[in-house]
Amino acid sequence: MNRKLFFLAIFLLGIVTANAQTKEELQAQKSEKQAAANALQAEANALQAQIDALPGWRVGAFGTIGGNISNFNNWYSQGAPNNASGNIGITFNGYANLIEEKFFWRNSLTTNLNWVKLDNKDITTDDKSFKPTTDVFNISSLYGRNITKAFAVSGLMEYRTTLLNNFNDPGYLDLGVGATWTPIKNLIVVIHPLNYNFVFSNNDTVFESSLGAKIVADYTRQIGAINFKSNFSTFQSYKSSDLSNFTWTNSFGYTLWKMIGVGFDFGLRSNKQEALNYALGQFDPLAVPTQTEPTFDNVDNKLQTYYTVGLSYKF
Repeated sequence: MNRKLFFLAIFLLGIVTANAQTKEELQAQKSEKQAAANALQAEANALQAQIDALPGWRVGAFGTIGGNISNFNNWYSQGAPNNASGNIGITFNGYANLIEEKFFWRNSLTTNLNWVKLDNKDITTDDKSFKPTTDVFNISSLYGRNITKAFAVSGLMEYRTTLLNNFNDPGYLDLGVGATWTPIKNLIVVIHPLNYNFVFSNNDTVFESSLGAKIVADYTRQIGAINFKSNFSTFQSYKSSDLSNFTWTNSFGYTLWKMIGVGFDFGLRSNKQEALNYALGQFDPLAVPTQTEPTFDNVDNKLQTYYTVGLSYKF
Protein backbone atom coordinates (compact mmCIF):
# COMPACT_ATOMS: atom_id res chain seq x y z
CA MET A 1 0.00 0.00 0.00
CA ASN A 2 2.81 2.37 0.89
CA ARG A 3 4.54 1.49 -2.38
CA LYS A 4 1.39 2.47 -4.33
CA LEU A 5 1.19 5.79 -2.51
CA PHE A 6 4.88 6.39 -3.24
CA PHE A 7 4.48 5.79 -6.97
CA LEU A 8 1.30 7.92 -7.03
CA ALA A 9 3.19 10.80 -5.40
CA ILE A 10 6.01 10.46 -7.94
CA PHE A 11 3.46 10.49 -10.77
CA LEU A 12 1.72 13.64 -9.51
CA LEU A 13 5.06 15.37 -8.96
CA GLY A 14 6.02 14.57 -12.53
CA ILE A 15 2.78 16.08 -13.83
CA VAL A 16 3.29 19.27 -11.80
CA THR A 17 6.92 19.53 -12.99
CA ALA A 18 5.89 19.01 -16.61
CA ASN A 19 3.19 21.69 -16.32
CA ALA A 20 5.64 24.07 -14.66
CA GLN A 21 8.13 23.54 -17.46
CA THR A 22 5.44 24.08 -20.04
CA LYS A 23 4.36 27.35 -18.37
CA GLU A 24 7.95 28.58 -18.23
CA GLU A 25 8.42 27.75 -21.89
CA LEU A 26 5.23 29.61 -22.83
CA GLN A 27 6.28 32.64 -20.79
CA ALA A 28 9.65 32.63 -22.52
CA GLN A 29 7.98 32.48 -25.93
CA LYS A 30 5.67 35.30 -24.92
CA SER A 31 8.63 37.44 -23.87
CA GLU A 32 10.32 36.83 -27.23
CA LYS A 33 7.16 37.72 -29.14
CA GLN A 34 6.60 40.85 -27.00
CA ALA A 35 10.18 42.01 -27.60
CA ALA A 36 9.72 41.53 -31.35
CA ALA A 37 6.39 43.41 -31.23
CA ASN A 38 7.97 46.28 -29.29
CA ALA A 39 10.73 46.55 -31.87
CA LEU A 40 8.20 46.63 -34.72
CA GLN A 41 6.12 49.24 -32.88
CA ALA A 42 9.21 51.41 -32.41
CA GLU A 43 9.89 51.19 -36.15
CA ALA A 44 6.26 52.05 -36.91
CA ASN A 45 6.43 55.06 -34.57
CA ALA A 46 9.60 56.27 -36.27
CA LEU A 47 7.97 55.97 -39.69
CA GLN A 48 4.87 57.83 -38.44
CA ALA A 49 7.09 60.63 -37.14
CA GLN A 50 8.65 60.94 -40.60
CA ILE A 51 5.18 61.01 -42.18
CA ASP A 52 4.03 63.71 -39.75
CA ALA A 53 7.07 65.82 -40.64
CA LEU A 54 6.20 65.80 -44.35
CA PRO A 55 4.47 68.87 -45.84
CA GLY A 56 0.74 68.64 -46.52
CA TRP A 57 -2.63 68.49 -44.85
CA ARG A 58 -3.31 67.08 -41.38
CA VAL A 59 -7.00 66.40 -40.80
CA GLY A 60 -8.61 64.94 -37.68
CA ALA A 61 -11.66 65.02 -35.43
CA PHE A 62 -13.08 63.51 -32.27
CA GLY A 63 -16.18 64.13 -30.23
CA THR A 64 -18.33 63.21 -27.25
CA ILE A 65 -21.95 62.07 -27.20
CA GLY A 66 -23.72 61.92 -23.86
CA GLY A 67 -27.37 61.24 -23.22
CA ASN A 68 -30.08 59.56 -21.19
CA ILE A 69 -33.85 59.18 -21.46
CA SER A 70 -36.17 58.10 -18.64
CA ASN A 71 -39.90 57.54 -18.18
CA PHE A 72 -41.86 57.23 -14.89
CA ASN A 73 -45.46 56.13 -14.34
CA ASN A 74 -47.10 56.25 -10.91
CA TRP A 75 -43.71 56.61 -9.16
CA TYR A 76 -45.27 58.15 -6.07
CA SER A 77 -42.06 58.64 -4.08
CA GLN A 78 -41.11 61.63 -6.25
CA GLY A 79 -42.84 64.97 -6.66
CA ALA A 80 -43.96 64.29 -10.25
CA PRO A 81 -44.92 60.58 -10.32
CA ASN A 82 -45.68 60.63 -14.06
CA ASN A 83 -42.93 62.20 -16.13
CA ALA A 84 -40.58 61.73 -19.06
CA SER A 85 -37.14 63.31 -19.07
CA GLY A 86 -34.06 63.33 -21.25
CA ASN A 87 -30.63 64.84 -21.68
CA ILE A 88 -28.59 64.87 -24.89
CA GLY A 89 -25.13 66.40 -25.31
CA ILE A 90 -22.83 66.51 -28.34
CA THR A 91 -19.29 67.84 -28.58
CA PHE A 92 -17.26 67.98 -31.79
CA ASN A 93 -13.61 68.96 -32.24
CA GLY A 94 -12.17 69.03 -35.73
CA TYR A 95 -9.12 70.47 -37.44
CA ALA A 96 -7.64 70.78 -40.92
CA ASN A 97 -4.05 72.05 -40.98
CA LEU A 98 -1.88 72.69 -44.01
CA ILE A 99 1.79 72.60 -43.00
CA GLU A 100 4.40 73.61 -45.56
CA GLU A 101 8.07 74.53 -45.28
CA LYS A 102 7.54 78.28 -45.60
CA PHE A 103 3.98 78.75 -44.34
CA PHE A 104 1.09 77.14 -42.47
CA TRP A 105 -2.70 77.40 -42.48
CA ARG A 106 -4.44 76.01 -39.39
CA ASN A 107 -8.23 75.70 -39.17
CA SER A 108 -10.27 74.40 -36.24
CA LEU A 109 -13.91 73.95 -35.25
CA THR A 110 -15.27 73.37 -31.72
CA THR A 111 -18.92 72.87 -30.83
CA ASN A 112 -20.68 71.82 -27.62
CA LEU A 113 -24.48 71.46 -27.74
CA ASN A 114 -26.82 70.15 -25.06
CA TRP A 115 -30.59 69.67 -24.82
CA VAL A 116 -32.71 68.90 -21.72
CA LYS A 117 -36.34 67.75 -21.51
CA LEU A 118 -38.69 67.38 -18.54
CA ASP A 119 -42.31 66.53 -19.30
CA ASN A 120 -44.69 66.32 -16.33
CA LYS A 121 -47.52 64.20 -17.74
CA ASP A 122 -49.95 65.45 -15.10
CA ILE A 123 -49.63 69.04 -16.37
CA THR A 124 -50.92 69.85 -19.85
CA THR A 125 -49.40 73.33 -20.03
CA ASP A 126 -45.72 72.44 -19.50
CA ASP A 127 -43.19 72.37 -22.33
CA LYS A 128 -42.64 68.80 -23.57
CA SER A 129 -39.84 69.62 -26.01
CA PHE A 130 -36.07 69.38 -25.60
CA LYS A 131 -34.70 72.77 -24.54
CA PRO A 132 -31.16 73.82 -25.47
CA THR A 133 -28.82 74.48 -22.54
CA THR A 134 -25.10 74.30 -23.33
CA ASP A 135 -24.48 76.14 -26.59
CA VAL A 136 -20.90 76.72 -27.77
CA PHE A 137 -19.64 77.34 -31.31
CA ASN A 138 -16.10 78.41 -32.20
CA ILE A 139 -14.32 78.45 -35.56
CA SER A 140 -10.86 79.83 -36.26
CA SER A 141 -8.41 80.15 -39.13
CA LEU A 142 -4.73 81.01 -38.63
CA TYR A 143 -2.30 81.74 -41.48
CA GLY A 144 1.41 82.29 -40.95
CA ARG A 145 4.66 82.80 -42.85
CA ASN A 146 7.65 81.23 -41.13
CA ILE A 147 10.55 83.44 -40.08
CA THR A 148 12.32 80.75 -38.09
CA LYS A 149 11.38 77.20 -37.15
CA ALA A 150 9.52 78.43 -34.06
CA PHE A 151 8.32 81.94 -35.06
CA ALA A 152 6.05 83.17 -37.83
CA VAL A 153 4.26 86.36 -38.88
CA SER A 154 0.57 85.50 -38.77
CA GLY A 155 -3.02 86.62 -39.23
CA LEU A 156 -5.99 85.20 -37.32
CA MET A 157 -9.74 85.08 -37.85
CA GLU A 158 -11.81 83.70 -34.95
CA TYR A 159 -15.61 83.66 -34.67
CA ARG A 160 -17.58 82.71 -31.54
CA THR A 161 -21.33 82.58 -30.99
CA THR A 162 -24.23 80.30 -30.04
CA LEU A 163 -26.17 78.15 -32.52
CA LEU A 164 -29.33 77.03 -30.73
CA ASN A 165 -30.27 80.24 -28.93
CA ASN A 166 -29.67 83.83 -30.04
CA PHE A 167 -27.45 83.05 -33.02
CA ASN A 168 -25.00 85.91 -33.52
CA ASP A 169 -26.59 87.80 -30.61
CA PRO A 170 -24.00 88.20 -29.36
CA GLY A 171 -21.42 87.07 -31.88
CA TYR A 172 -17.71 87.84 -31.71
CA LEU A 173 -15.39 88.16 -34.70
CA ASP A 174 -11.69 88.72 -34.07
CA LEU A 175 -9.43 89.85 -36.91
CA GLY A 176 -5.79 90.59 -36.16
CA VAL A 177 -2.14 90.28 -37.07
CA GLY A 178 1.00 89.58 -35.10
CA ALA A 179 3.20 86.58 -34.43
CA THR A 180 2.76 82.86 -33.80
CA TRP A 181 5.16 80.91 -31.61
CA THR A 182 5.50 77.12 -31.72
CA PRO A 183 7.79 76.24 -28.79
CA ILE A 184 7.07 72.49 -28.95
CA LYS A 185 5.19 70.18 -31.26
CA ASN A 186 1.37 70.40 -30.96
CA LEU A 187 1.48 73.69 -28.98
CA ILE A 188 0.53 76.86 -30.85
CA VAL A 189 0.74 80.28 -29.17
CA VAL A 190 -0.71 83.27 -31.03
CA ILE A 191 0.16 86.81 -29.91
CA HIS A 192 -1.53 89.54 -31.95
CA PRO A 193 -1.12 93.05 -30.47
CA LEU A 194 -3.17 94.50 -33.33
CA ASN A 195 -6.62 92.92 -33.23
CA TYR A 196 -10.13 94.28 -33.69
CA ASN A 197 -12.96 92.58 -31.81
CA PHE A 198 -16.23 92.99 -33.75
CA VAL A 199 -19.26 92.36 -31.51
CA PHE A 200 -22.65 91.70 -33.11
CA SER A 201 -25.73 92.18 -30.91
CA ASN A 202 -29.16 93.76 -30.81
CA ASN A 203 -28.22 95.42 -27.50
CA ASP A 204 -25.85 98.20 -28.58
CA THR A 205 -25.92 99.80 -25.13
CA VAL A 206 -24.00 96.86 -23.59
CA PHE A 207 -22.05 95.20 -26.39
CA GLU A 208 -19.37 97.27 -28.10
CA SER A 209 -16.60 96.53 -30.59
CA SER A 210 -13.07 97.68 -29.79
CA LEU A 211 -9.39 97.45 -30.63
CA GLY A 212 -7.13 95.34 -28.45
CA ALA A 213 -4.73 92.42 -28.17
CA LYS A 214 -5.54 88.79 -28.96
CA ILE A 215 -3.76 85.85 -27.34
CA VAL A 216 -4.53 82.21 -28.16
CA ALA A 217 -2.85 79.04 -26.88
CA ASP A 218 -3.88 75.69 -28.37
CA TYR A 219 -2.57 72.23 -27.54
CA THR A 220 -3.94 69.29 -29.53
CA ARG A 221 -2.44 65.82 -29.29
CA GLN A 222 -3.12 62.11 -29.61
CA ILE A 223 -1.21 59.68 -27.38
CA GLY A 224 -2.19 56.13 -28.17
CA ALA A 225 -5.88 55.76 -27.35
CA ILE A 226 -6.09 59.25 -25.78
CA ASN A 227 -7.21 62.38 -27.69
CA PHE A 228 -6.69 65.72 -25.96
CA LYS A 229 -7.39 69.32 -26.91
CA SER A 230 -7.05 72.45 -24.79
CA ASN A 231 -7.70 75.93 -26.17
CA PHE A 232 -7.35 79.26 -24.35
CA SER A 233 -8.48 82.42 -26.15
CA THR A 234 -8.53 85.92 -24.68
CA PHE A 235 -9.15 89.43 -25.98
CA GLN A 236 -7.82 92.37 -23.97
CA SER A 237 -9.45 95.62 -25.04
CA TYR A 238 -7.34 98.78 -25.22
CA LYS A 239 -10.49 100.88 -24.66
CA SER A 240 -11.80 99.35 -21.41
CA SER A 241 -11.32 96.21 -19.35
CA ASP A 242 -15.13 95.89 -19.35
CA LEU A 243 -14.87 94.88 -23.02
CA SER A 244 -12.24 92.17 -22.42
CA ASN A 245 -13.06 88.46 -22.24
CA PHE A 246 -11.54 84.98 -22.19
CA THR A 247 -12.69 81.42 -22.98
CA TRP A 248 -10.88 78.18 -22.04
CA THR A 249 -12.20 74.88 -23.43
CA ASN A 250 -10.86 71.36 -22.86
CA SER A 251 -11.77 68.03 -24.48
CA PHE A 252 -10.57 64.52 -23.57
CA GLY A 253 -11.38 61.29 -25.38
CA TYR A 254 -10.22 57.78 -24.48
CA THR A 255 -10.84 54.98 -26.99
CA LEU A 256 -11.96 51.73 -25.35
CA TRP A 257 -13.00 49.63 -28.34
CA LYS A 258 -12.36 50.36 -32.01
CA MET A 259 -13.53 54.00 -32.43
CA ILE A 260 -15.75 54.16 -29.34
CA GLY A 261 -14.66 55.34 -25.90
CA VAL A 262 -15.44 57.78 -23.13
CA GLY A 263 -15.16 61.55 -23.30
CA PHE A 264 -15.05 64.52 -20.96
CA ASP A 265 -15.35 68.19 -21.86
CA PHE A 266 -15.32 71.29 -19.72
CA GLY A 267 -15.05 75.01 -20.34
CA LEU A 268 -14.58 78.31 -18.51
CA ARG A 269 -15.47 81.79 -19.68
CA SER A 270 -15.43 85.34 -18.33
CA ASN A 271 -17.28 88.04 -20.25
CA LYS A 272 -18.53 91.16 -18.46
CA GLN A 273 -20.63 92.30 -21.40
CA GLU A 274 -22.59 89.03 -21.34
CA ALA A 275 -22.97 89.24 -17.55
CA LEU A 276 -24.39 92.77 -17.76
CA ASN A 277 -26.72 91.86 -20.62
CA TYR A 278 -28.11 88.95 -18.60
CA ALA A 279 -28.48 91.07 -15.45
CA LEU A 280 -30.41 93.75 -17.35
CA GLY A 281 -32.72 91.04 -18.68
CA GLN A 282 -33.50 89.99 -15.09
CA PHE A 283 -33.90 93.57 -13.84
CA ASP A 284 -37.48 94.58 -12.92
CA PRO A 285 -37.72 97.87 -10.98
CA LEU A 286 -41.49 97.41 -10.57
CA ALA A 287 -41.07 94.10 -8.74
CA VAL A 288 -38.37 95.46 -6.44
CA PRO A 289 -38.51 99.29 -6.44
CA THR A 290 -35.33 99.58 -4.37
CA GLN A 291 -33.33 97.40 -6.74
CA THR A 292 -30.30 99.08 -8.32
CA GLU A 293 -30.08 98.97 -12.10
CA PRO A 294 -27.10 96.83 -13.20
CA THR A 295 -24.12 98.60 -14.75
CA PHE A 296 -20.55 97.67 -15.61
CA ASP A 297 -19.52 99.07 -12.23
CA ASN A 298 -21.82 96.92 -10.06
CA VAL A 299 -22.60 93.81 -12.12
CA ASP A 300 -21.52 90.47 -10.64
CA ASN A 301 -19.39 88.97 -13.42
CA LYS A 302 -19.41 85.34 -12.26
CA LEU A 303 -17.21 82.74 -13.94
CA GLN A 304 -19.17 80.81 -16.60
CA THR A 305 -18.61 77.04 -16.64
CA TYR A 306 -19.89 73.88 -18.32
CA TYR A 307 -18.96 70.20 -18.59
CA THR A 308 -20.13 67.16 -20.57
CA VAL A 309 -19.41 63.49 -19.83
CA GLY A 310 -20.43 60.62 -22.08
CA LEU A 311 -19.48 58.25 -24.87
CA SER A 312 -16.92 59.48 -27.38
CA TYR A 313 -16.38 58.64 -31.03
CA LYS A 314 -13.06 59.09 -32.79
CA PHE A 315 -13.59 60.17 -36.40
